[in-house]
Amino acid sequence: MNEKQRMESKQVNSSDKKSEKDFSKYFQAVYMPPSLKDAKKRGKEEVKYHNDFNISPEFQGMGNGRKFYIRTYGCQMNEHDTEVMAGIFLALGYEPTESVDDANVILLNTCAIRENAENKVFGELGHLKSLKKERPDLLLGVCGCMSQEESVVNRILKVHPHVDMVFGTHNIHRLPNILEEAYRSKEMVIEVWSKEGDVIENLPKVRKGSIKAWVNIMYGCDKFCTYCIVPYTRGKERSRRPEEIIQEVRHLAAQGYKEITLLGQNVNAYGKDFDDITYGLGDLMDELHKIDIPRIRFTTSHPRDFDDHLIEVLAKGGNLLDHIHLPVQSGSSEVLKLMARKYDRERYLELVRKIKEAMPNASLTTDIIVGFPNETEEQFEETLSLYREVEFDSAYTFIYSPREGTPAAKMQDNIPMEVKKERLQRLNSLVNEISAKKMKEYEGKVVKVLVEGESKNNPDVLAGYTEKNKLVNFKAPKSAIGKIVNVKIVKAKTWTLDGETVEETVEVN
Repeated sequence: MNEKQRMESKQVNSSDKKSEKDFSKYFQAVYMPPSLKDAKKRGKEEVKYHNDFNISPEFQGMGNGRKFYIRTYGCQMNEHDTEVMAGIFLALGYEPTESVDDANVILLNTCAIRENAENKVFGELGHLKSLKKERPDLLLGVCGCMSQEESVVNRILKVHPHVDMVFGTHNIHRLPNILEEAYRSKEMVIEVWSKEGDVIENLPKVRKGSIKAWVNIMYGCDKFCTYCIVPYTRGKERSRRPEEIIQEVRHLAAQGYKEITLLGQNVNAYGKDFDDITYGLGDLMDELHKIDIPRIRFTTSHPRDFDDHLIEVLAKGGNLLDHIHLPVQSGSSEVLKLMARKYDRERYLELVRKIKEAMPNASLTTDIIVGFPNETEEQFEETLSLYREVEFDSAYTFIYSPREGTPAAKMQDNIPMEVKKERLQRLNSLVNEISAKKMKEYEGKVVKVLVEGESKNNPDVLAGYTEKNKLVNFKAPKSAIGKIVNVKIVKAKTWTLDGETVEETVEVN
């Protein structure tokens, strides 16, 4: 559903008395429920661009004297959505707060990838119930990916009636309207669009920090891996125009940002939905390569869409970093077929070979799911052998859990939990072993570190990341924060490096 369809859906034929009588009860609340069936449809409707976002005069000053609090769960895309919502809140006159205790509006920006993430949100809603009782004028909202699921909205309606607002990932630009409805309505305001073909530009943002920034280059995913809810919650693939992205990156460079990460659920499918130009992620990266910003990354890529042109462009180096997150999910071709990943073990290994041939020092990280339905011991061993062959720098590892509404949820979840846990433990042992080996290779070397701030564990120690995304802790003056400095690694740990700054400029391999 786009803006035009939304307006049409709200029109009621006043001359149809029977229709008005039968359906009037549904208009007691602002209720636009999500539908996973609708969300799965992928038509060829035009992606509409809206460059005219602004705060309507009727909403100006809505937040004067009020504070907002947003708790974010999940991926970088959710974090960036929070930055946009914070920008809208500030434009409405609200002030940010770090505590729910003095907030006038509390939003939970949710993730739907793992069952555990959903449980955390429902637990938090339970905790906030007493706060809502103490302060009835408090607005409590749930947004993000969970809000796009029918089962979640139904559960909130049934179990958490103290929630005031539920809105989806496609409705963020409607936040002023949703807040206004919530203030006026005595019922829960639910506005979730199941389909979306729009790209909204010029949304205000309050970026977290002034050193690293996220830039959305596309939205949605059309891959429909059988275990994944994202294509339903984030909608169809739709790319921002390259000129908009390039302008945003140039603006960030002018503001002094040192690193940007291009974001997309399936970032290297960028541009495939354009019908007027032939332009992909490789073309975009080639343009961004010319901008005076030290570091450019992207995440998350899909092996199926990682083409030769992108590899060729990344091999130019410079500000295009050769740390690549490339989720494999399984090392078994049979399991990959069940997952509908659209590649097999051999094709993935061939892609890795191409990347390493073009960029011999490239570091690869990955995602792996263990205990997918029907996964045999032999198939799991194939995952271990692929991991050994590629020698990933690190991996995010997960036990499979069914997500309601996905094809895999209809499969028999026939791997006992104790087997899943045992496989995860074996996989993690291998991940730790190879990570420790890779980190050991850094000892005695000098690396370039983008200093982000004080270490979480020791304020006297600074922390930052290398070009290959390795966390380095070292002592240096606070004036180094926000700069890229040379650090000699003196000790390697499994996941972090300890170092000391070096004064002279050193050529880094």
